[in-house]
Amino acid sequence: MDKSEGCCSVQLIDGDGVYNVSGIDHFIKEVKLGECGLSYAVVSIMGPQSSGKSTLLNSLFGTNFMEMDAFKGRSQTTKGIWLARCAGIEPCTLVMDLEGTDGRERGEDDTAFEKQSALFALAISDIVLINMWCHDIGREQAANKPLLKTVFQVMMRLFSPRKTTMLFVIRDKTRTPLENLEPVLREDIQKIWDSVPKPEAHKETPMSDFFNVEVVALSSYEEKEEQFKEQVASLRQRFMHSIAPGGLAGDRRGVIPASGFAFSADQIWRVIKENKDLDLPAHKVMVATVRCEEIANEKFSHFISNEDWRKLDEEVQAGAVSGFGKRLTSILGSCLSEYDGEATFFDEGVRSSKRHQLQEKLLQLVNPAFQDVLGHIRFGMLEKFKASFDKALEIGEGFSSASSTWIKSCMAQFDEECAGAIIEQANWDTAKVREKLVRDIEAHISSVRTSKLSELTSQYESKLHEALSEPVEALLEGANDETWTAVKKLHRRETESAVSGFSSALACFDIEEEMRDKMVKSLQEYSRGVIESKAKEEAGRVLMRMKEKFGTIFSHDSDSMPRVWTGKEDLRAITKAARSASLKLLSVMVVIRLGDETDNIEKTLALALLDPTTSKKSITTSDPLASSTWDEVPSSRTLITPVQCKSIWRQFKTETEYTVTQAISAQEANKRGSNWLPPPWAILALIILGFNEFMTLLRNPLYLGFLFVGYLLLKALWTQLDIPGEFRNGALPGLISISAKFVPTVMNLLKNLAAEGQAPPAANPENLRPSNNTSSSVSLSENPTEHKGASKTD
Repeated sequence: MDKSEGCCSVQLIDGDGVYNVSGIDHFIKEVKLGECGLSYAVVSIMGPQSSGKSTLLNSLFGTNFMEMDAFKGRSQTTKGIWLARCAGIEPCTLVMDLEGTDGRERGEDDTAFEKQSALFALAISDIVLINMWCHDIGREQAANKPLLKTVFQVMMRLFSPRKTTMLFVIRDKTRTPLENLEPVLREDIQKIWDSVPKPEAHKETPMSDFFNVEVVALSSYEEKEEQFKEQVASLRQRFMHSIAPGGLAGDRRGVIPASGFAFSADQIWRVIKENKDLDLPAHKVMVATVRCEEIANEKFSHFISNEDWRKLDEEVQAGAVSGFGKRLTSILGSCLSEYDGEATFFDEGVRSSKRHQLQEKLLQLVNPAFQDVLGHIRFGMLEKFKASFDKALEIGEGFSSASSTWIKSCMAQFDEECAGAIIEQANWDTAKVREKLVRDIEAHISSVRTSKLSELTSQYESKLHEALSEPVEALLEGANDETWTAVKKLHRRETESAVSGFSSALACFDIEEEMRDKMVKSLQEYSRGVIESKAKEEAGRVLMRMKEKFGTIFSHDSDSMPRVWTGKEDLRAITKAARSASLKLLSVMVVIRLGDETDNIEKTLALALLDPTTSKKSITTSDPLASSTWDEVPSSRTLITPVQCKSIWRQFKTETEYTVTQAISAQEANKRGSNWLPPPWAILALIILGFNEFMTLLRNPLYLGFLFVGYLLLKALWTQLDIPGEFRNGALPGLISISAKFVPTVMNLLKNLAAEGQAPPAANPENLRPSNNTSSSVSLSENPTEHKGASKTD
């Protein structure tokens, strides 16, 4: 690439037809062509070899194309196609210097490059300069005729070509006025146009539809240099603002934006080299497609590395971001604006399509961050609702009121924050996130409601259990005819009280009536269940309760004083009364009686278990207790079956039999204790048969002393061993108890006697008698009760 002051040039296509991609890219950057948009023009020049094309361009546009050295002879100077920027012309104007036609270097038969370069110039140029000699005008075999034929022929290969200005520059003008030369030139041009074969579509198309013909004449550069320069300076003014309306440039509708010039030229040259017809409109769309896609990809890459976007994305990953939508809208808007600025001059349809694709890619890139922001907002609102709702419940606000109030508040704030997260470039819907938040809030409300209802239910169940459990147990312990009536009253009163409070509490919860009725019914069933559970517990202890009942009635009189079995009590009647009371308790505990149902269970049990004739009748009739169910009583109310009642009664009688036997033994022992003297006949027999022994004692007083001492010892043993008391519980238990206590008692008496014998003698013999009397008194007073009894008997 050549550079000179104010000018820069590059060989666009070399003599072999190779397109200089790197050179043109560098050239465009150097001259800053990409910044021009549509404000640029392309001028090319065609003409015979050595006709002064490069000289004209250098003089006209201030370029630095290589010129022929006249002193070295005529030869090919420009090879291929060169491109340069005009110096000092606005707007930016590019000039292409084409290789001369009809050159001996390529020969007569090598016209391929000549046609290709001509088509290339027509395809990309706004103005085509045709450099021709003045003396060729009007000549049939002039050098410019093959050139014009070439131009017109390749023009047919362009589909829908844009109208190009063809400026004929007549070189080395003679004295003949231009007004005379121009009609002749135009006539020659028309003849050439008419003679060129045309496709069917353009058979009748006039040349003016394809070309805007202009003619200008210049003096000889060598002979009249000053005049030549003045004319060139005048012509240069026509290139100023050439693209403005009425300017020298022709149709601008198919112009390619400056940033796509290099790519467009490359693609046009490829098509021409492949000898294909060149569809300029399609080519324009293709160039726009490629360039807009390149710009879009470049902007997308810049967006990814954009510091503001990366910072915003990091903030979103860390947590909620305020003003997300506004910040991201600004970043996206800036990116899209840059695209619009660079792609503004390309085909509108392609530009809009690629812009839409770029926007979709950008939105796809930022959508995860947007979703994260919505997630943060949703999570924050959910946590706020939980905290606010729970706090409202703690301070006593109604459940339904608190949930409604805070749902409205949190959803309003959610909508507000979502609006702040929305970006202008996208029509993203937050409805799904909103629905999820609503579901999460409703799930939390449902969870809290379930928990609170469970607590409330447990609270009232606890109250019912406390109000029913112990009172029912106490009532069932003392079972009688009014037990179940009292239990029913208690059950009704406490259940109604609990249901009333429970229903009032449920009114604060936003629950359906069906569910409310179900919960109330469940509480009522729980109340009944408490009584049934307690009744079953007491039914399991019925045998113990019966024995306690029996023992209480059997062992205590009507004044609740312990009975002393003297032998005068009607033991049979007492036993029957105690068993009747126990059977009454059993009949009460047999079934649950919380309704208004009646039954004959007590009568059945009495006939089957208390009536002494039952056992005789059961031989010939069926046993009413030989069943697992009670008549007209469902199994759900049954606590003890008839068969179980029979078994319990049998066990009860067995275990209370001992108590009755003990009472009988006590009566007999009492009778024996009150009749301790032998019968009169025995006393008479003792006197008659023991007369001799009695007389012996009277004759020998020492025997009386031994008898007296023996009497005292026996009396002490009688008192110490409490013989009457031991035999009160029966002969056998009394003998066992006395045998166990006999030896220790004897040893104790001997020890006391030894202690008395070791005491020092008194000084006065008269004191001995009182001492003995005292000792006797002590020995006799060890059992004062027995002593009193003996005295009374005496």
